[in-house]
Amino acid sequence: QVQFVESGGGLVQPGGSLRLSCVASGMNFNIYAWAWYRQAPGKQRELVAGIASDGFTTYADSVKGRFTISRDNAKNTVYLQMNSLKPDDTAVYYCNAPGSKYSRSPNYWGQGTQVTVSS
Repeated sequence: QVQFVESGGGLVQPGGSLRLSCVASGMNFNIYAWAWYRQAPGKQRELVAGIASDGFTTYADSVKGRFTISRDNAKNTVYLQMNSLKPDDTAVYYCNAPGSKYSRSPNYWGQGTQVTVSS
């Protein structure tokens, strides 16, 4: 059974840091690109950062220089290091494999992890 489990969210003050983790199971993690997405209340889900199978990374303009995506193929895990957090970063964060059947189906999205940036 394919499953993505996100963790590491929480409440943090502006300027603080968090590290999110996503463990994927039931599929061949290594061959896929991976991405972190987020969805704030009343807004559409947006792609925040992506990492290809060869390690190439991309970032949304809003998080460049603050967020870092990485992957550990041995652990089937993708990470998102978030620094200098802002209130606008508040959202539920999800991981998935962009361009795959998993990201195109609502059945393969996890519960996400809530990130709240507030003083």
